[in-house]
Amino acid sequence: MTMDARFRPVVIAGGGIAGLTAALAFAQRGFAVEVYEQAARIETVGAGIQLSPNATHILASLGVLERLLPMAVQPEAVVLKDAASLKERARVPLGAFAEQRWQSPYLTAHRADVQAALVARMAETTGIRLLTGARLTRIGIDTDSVVGTFERDGILCEPVGSLMIGADGVWSKVRELPGLAGKSRFTGELAWRVTVAADSAAGKTFASIGAAGCVTAFLHSGFHLIAYPVSAGAAINLVAFTKGERIAESWSGHTDPIILTKALRGAAPALTRLITEAGAWLAWPLHAVDQKPAWTLPQGVALIGDAAHAMTPFAAQGAGMAIEDAATLAACLAETPANVTHALRNWEQQRKPRVAKVARRGALNHLAWHAVGPVALARNLVLALRPSQRLAADLDWLYGWRVPSTGAEPLA
Repeated sequence: MTMDARFRPVVIAGGGIAGLTAALAFAQRGFAVEVYEQAARIETVGAGIQLSPNATHILASLGVLERLLPMAVQPEAVVLKDAASLKERARVPLGAFAEQRWQSPYLTAHRADVQAALVARMAETTGIRLLTGARLTRIGIDTDSVVGTFERDGILCEPVGSLMIGADGVWSKVRELPGLAGKSRFTGELAWRVTVAADSAAGKTFASIGAAGCVTAFLHSGFHLIAYPVSAGAAINLVAFTKGERIAESWSGHTDPIILTKALRGAAPALTRLITEAGAWLAWPLHAVDQKPAWTLPQGVALIGDAAHAMTPFAAQGAGMAIEDAATLAACLAETPANVTHALRNWEQQRKPRVAKVARRGALNHLAWHAVGPVALARNLVLALRPSQRLAADLDWLYGWRVPSTGAEPLA
């Protein structure tokens, strides 16, 4: 496609973190943007979220970070603890250290607060049109362009844009287009989540066993539990990961909690008590998307975030990669707006190696956190011998990343 992309709007399917960030990134570069979100209002999915410096740097450049900071928490460290003994195994410094080393803060926040900050910034930005209650009912390729049909209040509309961005998550409808990855796959694991008030019984139990003001990871061969403060410290986000059977394709659902309690066998009594005191846990299935198929189509389609490359969350980079996708896609299209096909090809070639490296890091974390027997002993020895600042330095490639100053290769 060679029509100048600035003459028609960028159409975004999905109003989550990926879609909202993309809207701001494109508008900042002079593009008109239309965002179609199927929910009647921008709703939150999930609870807590971690935003590392590679993501917060982009949010700062878009004017979002200043709106988020009052409700976010800047944790002092990531602390790894043994789930049975509660002994600290390792500590990666964050807080002021992270901001100085990676030139942007590491934050934990409630997803609702992140989306509220994005929406507030969008309301101040010209060139963005947000339509809620708009469900994508059909998408197809018509000659050399992509046509999406959205239903809103019983009325069908087919926006004509220079680019269709699928930011519609792990169960993406845009991804069903021929040439893209199609359906996601269940990974065989469940994520259990709950948010508790810091001054509740569960909050107080966590305070007695967790690392105050930090991201705490409790490691066990059958599960791992991540806990961190959100909502300006008023609440604690808890998320546990276990093996499990596939449940409904939605972000949260009810399944037998015996799966979680069985996985806790051998854990410290206080940790088991925390699970009980936290109340009703919701479970959601972890799905992944094969990263080998294309993320773009030459007719003017791009998948970003989970729609492109949903992965297990063990590197805590789901939101980070979505935010990076949005910023780099806008940068690439701004470089060559008269040649969308070239811009999309260049963007995909640029992004795939980085996302694959992040996925490998997540797989390594999962292996280490669920280690058992000699492997666990070796892990503990390595962590004990590795200084905290060296552990931080190992993350320079991830947290210190910045949007490339230019995204375009010379046109052929």
